[in-house]
Amino acid sequence: MVSSQKPILGFAAYSGTGKTTLLRQLLPMLREKGYRVGVIKHAHHDFDIDKPGKDSYELRKAGASEMLVASAKRWALMVETEDTGDPVLQDMLDRLDQQALDLILVEGFKHEQLPKIELHRPAVGKPLIFPEDSNVLAIATDAPLQVATDLPVLDINDVATLADFIIERFLR
Repeated sequence: MVSSQKPILGFAAYSGTGKTTLLRQLLPMLREKGYRVGVIKHAHHDFDIDKPGKDSYELRKAGASEMLVASAKRWALMVETEDTGDPVLQDMLDRLDQQALDLILVEGFKHEQLPKIELHRPAVGKPLIFPEDSNVLAIATDAPLQVATDLPVLDINDVATLADFIIERFLR
């Protein structure tokens, strides 16, 4: 189980289920209620947050192991890592300023040991995760489940109810 100073909740689902879409709707609701939420997202590919031609990009590509860019409104730290496989969630958690947060949401990392809401859309054609993962504490879906469960089953399209569920379980 990962260790965190603040409550942590994962969203586990197969690609194409709508994890990012759901989080884009959920985050403003939590923020409107006064909660400060951090997000860790797993990416399955190489990515850049800055663009070729920008100073930070050029300095990083020139050999900086860590590149921190700061302005009056935000800062970002890019860290080059050895290509040794998937990132370790605990390492990513340890980099967050958890004192500035009320809750940490994790998108992806579905095989990690942390409390999770499983997102399931039968139309995606993938199996349910919860029968094999005891860390799933609820399922959000857009169709009736074909498997019996005692877990709460939520409507994936009812973001307000999902927000209330998260607040009740993790922030009260």
